[in-house]
Amino acid sequence: MTQEELLALPTTVGIETAARAIGLGRTRAYELARRGQFPCKVIRVGVSYRVVTVDLRRLLGIESS
Repeated sequence: MTQEELLALPTTVGIETAARAIGLGRTRAYELARRGQFPCKVIRVGVSYRVVTVDLRRLLGIESS
């Protein structure tokens, strides 16, 4: 993902979008989220996972201006 794409993301994104941004595969991302080891804050909503975008950007060193 480009920096512009990352800056345009909503407040939270799905685990697959976050995984793509940091170069993880889908299976590994879900595995890390289930274990509580995903490198960004993950919120569980029912059976789905949402990643807090500001944490994702911080991990990647991208701050919104």
